[in-house]
Amino acid sequence: MKFEHYTDQIRQWPQDGRHLLAQYDDDGIVVYQAYRPSIAEYAVKHQRFGGDFSFNRMSWIKPNFLWMMFRAGWATKESQERILAVSIRRTFFERILERAVASSFAASGSADKVEWEKAIENSDVRLQWDPDHDPFGQPIARRAVQLGLRGETLVEYSSAAIIGIEDVTAFVHEQHGNVTGDCTRLITPRERAYVPGDTAARHLGISSWPLD
Repeated sequence: MKFEHYTDQIRQWPQDGRHLLAQYDDDGIVVYQAYRPSIAEYAVKHQRFGGDFSFNRMSWIKPNFLWMMFRAGWATKESQERILAVSIRRTFFERILERAVASSFAASGSADKVEWEKAIENSDVRLQWDPDHDPFGQPIARRAVQLGLRGETLVEYSSAAIIGIEDVTAFVHEQHGNVTGDCTRLITPRERAYVPGDTAARHLGISSWPLD
């Protein structure tokens, strides 16, 4: 993984709109999940999910590090004590964006509720936009995304789609101590706005933003 000072990165991030902030390269993209120790330890050891991991419920992935920190309380919340950075294939990520359906009718942009309900029933991927947050947990104007996976898509994510799994909990604890003042000491994973390819779902409402 690559890291940069938070104060350097915020100058390059869009300040509002819907954006997929993420660390990525030509082959993969990093997403984050928070788990209890037994699930995290199995995942790191075997480089796939299994053991106490449940395939019977929706599993949510987040490409934005600070969004994960907000949801997990910097690895302090119960059953979210371990933070995993999961590198997955970009081809897989593009496919789940294509399959994603908004988690609520109001956010779907659809004029037909029955049509949206059918799409929800037939899709293994949920998409939800929420307010992004600063390191202190305060909401900001920019929106962040989380993607819920289930069924065959979750099975593929848990093994075949994975490039590597890293436990970054120690890094999270260290950097949580740097969330003070103007955060000049805070270091976070290097993230930029990710723009899906032409075949990915533009209907998801992702705001346009120039790539590096």
